[in-house]
Amino acid sequence: MIESIYSKNNSYLLVDRAYENEKTLALAKNHGFKTVVPPKKNRKLPWSYDKHLYKHCNNIEQYFLRLKRFRKVFTRYNKLNFIFISTISLSFMIDAIFM
Repeated sequence: MIESIYSKNNSYLLVDRAYENEKTLALAKNHGFKTVVPPKKNRKLPWSYDKHLYKHCNNIEQYFLRLKRFRKVFTRYNKLNFIFISTISLSFMIDAIFM
């Protein structure tokens, strides 16, 4: 799971612990992101990370769980991108009304 958070000066990339390998971190750095990822427990040289920012990963996971309720989104009935994106937007609006 990957989520990016943009601020005026920095772009942060929130990465789950499963994706914390050297290739992913280097790719994020090449694209100008600052990674926020906790190191795995068995790392010999663990690093520090912003725990407050990392807590936002849970929000994006909850959004995907809400999207799973809309079968039309996950089975990708609409083949055109703009219709698919509008379906996702509509599903979030419906979810915001009834939640």
